[in-house]
Amino acid sequence: MKLRNVAIIAHVDHGKTTLVDRLLQQSGSFRENQKVAERAMDSSDLERERGITILAKATSIVWQDTRINIVDTPGHADFGGEVERILNMVDGALVLVDAAEGPLPQTKFVVSKALKMGLKPIVVINKVDRPDARPVEVINEVFDLFAALEASDEQLDFPILYGSAKQGWMSTTLDGSQEDGMKPLFDLVLKYVPPPTVEEGPFRLLGTIMESNPYLGRIVTGRIRSGSVKPNQNVKVLDRDGKLIETGRVTKVLAFRGLDRVPVEDAEAGDLVAIAGLPEAMVAHTICDPSVETPIQAQPIDPPTLSMTFRVNDSPLAGTEGDKVTSRMIRDRLLREAEGNVALRVRESDDKDSMEVAGRGELQLGILIETMRREGFELSVSRPKVLLRKNAEGELEEPIEEVVIDVDEIHSGVVVQKMSERKADMTELKPSGGGRVRLVFHAPTRGLIGYQSELLTDTRGTAIMNRLFHAYAPHKGEIMGRRNGVLISNEQGEAVAYAMFKLEDRGPMMIEPGWKIYRGMIVGEHTRDNDLEINLLKGKQLTNIRTTSKDEAVRLTPPIRMSLEKALAYIEDDELVEVTPKSIRLRKKLLDPTDRKRNERSRESLAVV
Repeated sequence: MKLRNVAIIAHVDHGKTTLVDRLLQQSGSFRENQKVAERAMDSSDLERERGITILAKATSIVWQDTRINIVDTPGHADFGGEVERILNMVDGALVLVDAAEGPLPQTKFVVSKALKMGLKPIVVINKVDRPDARPVEVINEVFDLFAALEASDEQLDFPILYGSAKQGWMSTTLDGSQEDGMKPLFDLVLKYVPPPTVEEGPFRLLGTIMESNPYLGRIVTGRIRSGSVKPNQNVKVLDRDGKLIETGRVTKVLAFRGLDRVPVEDAEAGDLVAIAGLPEAMVAHTICDPSVETPIQAQPIDPPTLSMTFRVNDSPLAGTEGDKVTSRMIRDRLLREAEGNVALRVRESDDKDSMEVAGRGELQLGILIETMRREGFELSVSRPKVLLRKNAEGELEEPIEEVVIDVDEIHSGVVVQKMSERKADMTELKPSGGGRVRLVFHAPTRGLIGYQSELLTDTRGTAIMNRLFHAYAPHKGEIMGRRNGVLISNEQGEAVAYAMFKLEDRGPMMIEPGWKIYRGMIVGEHTRDNDLEINLLKGKQLTNIRTTSKDEAVRLTPPIRMSLEKALAYIEDDELVEVTPKSIRLRKKLLDPTDRKRNERSRESLAVV
């Protein structure tokens, strides 16, 4: 059967996974009465809850005697490591762009990678049914983007489709018929995406996606570069440098058929397959015939820019809510994650009691922590720390990000002010239609930690911020962090409503009455810039005198709700987030107040020296 391999790449929330749904439906991959969930490719609970794709996944469609392998890729820049690898497996790409928002940072990032690899993209202008759609202007913006990324003349002569993935139609013209459904897209893929190039020689495959299966063990997905593979075939695994990792036997060869993976007896060069039976094979490893000596060159992955420290939860409430609490369990889980996720870097810290995890951004690390807590882990994590480096002259450099903020015109002033406080440089300001403006900044990653929630507060929830790693630049000096101190519990027990009511003027609380608290736990935000220890266990003094004023019901202000991402952005360097399957708590690193004072004094004396 004829083959085509194509990836769908776009910015987050521009409709990739919905498009795959419609392609599967109209190609006859589902029975007429088959019940299929919306966004069928987003298989994990976290992907469904957040409406984002986290892991790249492959599917397969048959159209006019041609099998089209489609890879759905993540749209968020933090998961860009997935996209960089996926482009090795395909010969063409559908670049999906929102008809109203136009090309955004992640579009720029993935398109630059695709163009460098020589892929000829097909541009799909999605969501033309939006009331604020501006497809003609967006096409010009896409062309300008391709030109800025030094696309070749062939790549600049890209075919264009207009349509709505949600409504299930595509057309080659703006006023085209909607009756053909997705047929114009299938026809363009068959016409413009070349068949896979098949190299001469014995079997070779580059591992691109890795997962673990309880029945089959480790499964590695990739594209067969040359030769063919069958179950029970002897193979070996080579790393990037050609060093032998293991020799073994392929137990199963799985091919993609719709949403399912089915065992096949033989797979030829050019096809995308998943191989089971090799316990040591990883992403970027070459699985090949025993006679092969040189590995397939893997695409280099951009370096991580943020790191966090994962350590054992040592609070007084440790072990009460989770069942995976030891440092060995946390260490094994993180090393397992690093095997399949090449954009993550995990190493043991110098003091050996914690693990340092480096990644692309707060969202990527937040997703990892959320996944672990759902698996029953208890751990405490530090504030995200930017990875600095020294250049050839010995000067300190830090990562700078390109930040695109779409906001209503009336709120643009406060955004510019707050970004300048964070040492950001504005590079562009232009109207984006409907009374909104698009602001583009180059800002240090340090200054952006925790800004998302502040931005939404400043703009009444109307701003949309997108960011992408731009380059390393000279260190921009000190950036002001959190302005307020915190309220710290000085006793262990259950919080009392009466005590909370009496202390409300000290600042907003982060807990509710009856919650378990302990010494050193952060229970609220202080109205001033210093930390304050408070007693939340103090009950009402009971007397035998009763009056209406004394017996008034206690009415508390609703507490600040701390999500995981918000908590990670909120804490300072001397604080930790305690994460358990049931709770997210904030605490000081040193729970004892005497230890905290001693530590502060020693820091001050060092600063004086």
